[in-house]
Amino acid sequence: MIEIKDIHKSFGDNEVLKGISGKFEAGVTNLIIGGSGSGKTTLLKCMIGLHQPEEGSVEYDSREFTTMNFEEKIEIRKEIGMLFQGSALFDSMTVEENIMFPLNMFTEQSRKEKLERVNFCLERVNLEGKNKLFPAELSGGMKKRVGIARAIAMNPKYLFVDEPNSGLDPKTSIVIDELIKELTEEYNTTTIVVTHDMNSVMGIGDYILFLHEGKKFWEGSNKEIAHTDVQELNDFVFASRFMKAAKGKF
Repeated sequence: MIEIKDIHKSFGDNEVLKGISGKFEAGVTNLIIGGSGSGKTTLLKCMIGLHQPEEGSVEYDSREFTTMNFEEKIEIRKEIGMLFQGSALFDSMTVEENIMFPLNMFTEQSRKEKLERVNFCLERVNLEGKNKLFPAELSGGMKKRVGIARAIAMNPKYLFVDEPNSGLDPKTSIVIDELIKELTEEYNTTTIVVTHDMNSVMGIGDYILFLHEGKKFWEGSNKEIAHTDVQELNDFVFASRFMKAAKGKF
């Protein structure tokens, strides 16, 4: 479980996060949603230590992350997998080398052990035998799956996913969503997905934290979201669906 308590973050005079709290349980798909400028990406970066909040705390299974020193944070980061927006694969590396990268950095495994882990991860994301391809030879959906394979290479307790369906067609987006949910449940991972995709929200949103103008406006499940009377959330849901429908016409 990851718990955030009263997170505040500012950049100059701009207060981006205004006291955000929430609990993200293991084995379920946790989503952070909100419009552009709502603070969701900043919150994600505070949770993984790329930003230091001015106030509040981030706890990984009751371990207070924000007050740790550099070496202590490295130990937590070894337990974290991260799928960046756009997959962030190394263009000059093969699929195999990309997935092996965190194993080379954080483990003392033999080459044989690392290759076995790479092949296992490729099998889990249905990309067996694609070891020697380069990112330029992959489709957008395949790149996302390689990104997921790299993210789970270290068998993480915590998985962070930033806009996994950005740039993907609806059919491929569903495949990626279902893969994330399947891996979360199978390995009892604490998974946090930042997204504005309402199909993801309704499809895999076991727990949803909705941000608006740097504040938490609502939390609940995808089964509850349709019945909310929070106007800001209803406006976000309607706008998201309208924009998706409009894109489909052109």
